[in-house]
Amino acid sequence: MPVNAQYRLAARPSGLPKDEDWQYTEDAVPSPGDGEFLVEVRYLSLDPAMRTWMNPGRSYVPPVGIGEVMRAAGIAEVVESNHPGFKAGQSVFGTFGVQNFAVSDGKGVQVVDTSLAPAPTFLGTLGISGITAYFGLFDVGRPEPGQTVVVSAAAGSVGIVTGQLAKIHGCRVVGIAGGPEKCRTLVEEYGFDAAVDHRAGNLRADLKEHAPGGIDVFFDNVGGEVLEAALARLARGARIVLSGAVSQYNSTEGPRGPANYMQLLVQRASMTGFVFSDYADRYPEAIEALAGWVREGKLKAREDVVTGGIAKFPETLLKLFRGENTGKLVLAL
Repeated sequence: MPVNAQYRLAARPSGLPKDEDWQYTEDAVPSPGDGEFLVEVRYLSLDPAMRTWMNPGRSYVPPVGIGEVMRAAGIAEVVESNHPGFKAGQSVFGTFGVQNFAVSDGKGVQVVDTSLAPAPTFLGTLGISGITAYFGLFDVGRPEPGQTVVVSAAAGSVGIVTGQLAKIHGCRVVGIAGGPEKCRTLVEEYGFDAAVDHRAGNLRADLKEHAPGGIDVFFDNVGGEVLEAALARLARGARIVLSGAVSQYNSTEGPRGPANYMQLLVQRASMTGFVFSDYADRYPEAIEALAGWVREGKLKAREDVVTGGIAKFPETLLKLFRGENTGKLVLAL
């Protein structure tokens, strides 16, 4: 008989999550009630934001409670249904958690057509990552053709899409990534005009070289020193898009604020935070546009799929914070 393997949050991490911060459990496979359906999770989305969900206190979503199944989005297959809107055999996207099986009432769950693209793509380019890039760039960043767009964590799940969308829009695109191989990939495979290695120790000089007229839009997924370097290179009227701050999520000393934030005043610039779920009523718009660019060959999907099942979850999650993934990190169950 199958069992429902799960990872639950056992303790709130200090720094990087450790083995003792997780509790592995096995429960009986649940049965759906009236108006519910049972899914078997096939792929888990691993995202930097998951680290913030482990912390106590105020955020854009409630923290995961101690003893609760770790929150995670995923692609699943409907196994049994008592819900009129879902039927057995369908592939669906939803926040099912880090477990093999889940029961849902359908809230926040969407059917996905895996004949159009592989299932992991609906977690990355045609999923949360692509939606974040689309609205963050176009609604918050508001780039104009010919302007310079700089993207941090550019080889990550959101950054790799953001840079390509900016190129589609006619912008000059500079990526910031960790290591020469990722920088090469951004330029040679994904069409970035330039890429700079933040690990090389010359970030401010490299940004001056590759954005000589200043940065018009900075799409930030990193925070910390990278954000400060971009602030020093802003063009007049620049827009900073705050999508994330992965460099700060595991800090044991608290988040680091930009010391040179007054550059926003000097350059009459703005810095705006957003969360992709703010645009829930417009998801179809984003997915239709993204899928169209994928079909036309203008947007390349990149999902980094790790195999090995749910037992690989704790170690695979750490790949995000060690910078070992390129594109969207997905765990196949």
